[in-house]
Amino acid sequence: MMIHSTRRFFTIAMQIVGIVTLIGTAQADDGDSRGDSSTVDSSTMNGKVMVGYQGWFNCPSDGAELGWTHWARNSRKPFGPGNVTVDLWPDMSELESDERYPTEFKLANGQAAEVFSSGNRKTVLRHFRWMQDYGIDGAFLQRFANGVLPGRTLQHKDTVLSHVREAAELAGRTYAVMYDLSGLRAGEVSRVRDDWSRLREEQKVTSDSTYLHHNGKPLVAVWGVGFSDKRDYSIDECLQLVNWLKSNGCSVMLGVPSYWRDGTRDAVDDPKLHAIIKQADVISPWSVGRYQTPTQAQRHAETVWQRDAKWCADAGLDFLPVVFPGFSWHNLHGDKLNAIPRLGGKFLWSQMVGAKQAGCKMIYVAMFDEVDEATAIFKCSDDPPVGDGANFLTLEGLPSDHYLKLTGQGGKLIRGEIPVTAQIP
Repeated sequence: MMIHSTRRFFTIAMQIVGIVTLIGTAQADDGDSRGDSSTVDSSTMNGKVMVGYQGWFNCPSDGAELGWTHWARNSRKPFGPGNVTVDLWPDMSELESDERYPTEFKLANGQAAEVFSSGNRKTVLRHFRWMQDYGIDGAFLQRFANGVLPGRTLQHKDTVLSHVREAAELAGRTYAVMYDLSGLRAGEVSRVRDDWSRLREEQKVTSDSTYLHHNGKPLVAVWGVGFSDKRDYSIDECLQLVNWLKSNGCSVMLGVPSYWRDGTRDAVDDPKLHAIIKQADVISPWSVGRYQTPTQAQRHAETVWQRDAKWCADAGLDFLPVVFPGFSWHNLHGDKLNAIPRLGGKFLWSQMVGAKQAGCKMIYVAMFDEVDEATAIFKCSDDPPVGDGANFLTLEGLPSDHYLKLTGQGGKLIRGEIPVTAQIP
């Protein structure tokens, strides 16, 4: 009886395994599989390497009816030579046929160059699998506040958010919403409050086990507070928003200028900026373009970040430095190509080392997918389109996943899992 029971149990167990295997295979075919069983702790920012996820790319046939958004200068005209705003080209080699959108650019072999859409569920799931594969903890989903009024743009944002929620769950990553205030006019900051209320109360995003928390509360990021570039919205509006988010039971991360502490250069000289910052939980000074070489990055870490971190520690705040791999917006704004060279990763790694030496416990990498300003760290092509005046960056002969690997190593560095070294690991 015991032998027969054991055999019966074994048979049932093997049937279950077979069913699970079939499910897993089906998920893999649909782009949903997980590379491993690891799951990121979403209860804290500490020890995390997070990336910014723009999710703002569209193609005419993706169903969003937004044309070639963020690929082309005129999104309603064909995406090809003379109508382009990106300086890096995505590596499309792993994407399946239903994730590929042909353009009028040509590769060196004469084939049509293809791109992706952020509205494609399978592609977003793939991006988060890459985060999992390379040890990147999660993403701040960018949500521009000037596009949260009812319409196609908001529908696209909600679609991407839905994909990100699913992707984070499947890949065991964490995510949080980051509102970018850029482009808002006076009196419009309240849009964030209305949109967040909808996301929290109707869509219940903070109920996701993967939604990022900090200090025991769901984290909401607000980027664009205190910049000196003559923004229409006011400091007072930002203060009201932060106070409301805190009263709504949220932790708040603020994206502020590099020189917020002194009120110089990119920051307004207004005592209200410090008042807002002291209401927050985490502050993250924007550093893209503030230095251009590894030496300058190291100096910035020593003279700015270290003092920032001390100020925050004294005020009971957490400090989240921004690092970036390089910068170029030739096709977007006409500046020279490769304005801030990547140097094979040396530039990015110098910032990560500087952050670690400044005592930082977390890093924000800008950005995961922004090929517009060539700050993307996801898989990009070393064989971009050619001819007809095409002018794109390459990866200097490096593998397409080089910066994903390096970003994952940055997380290990911050957590003390690998030694501090000036050399790229």
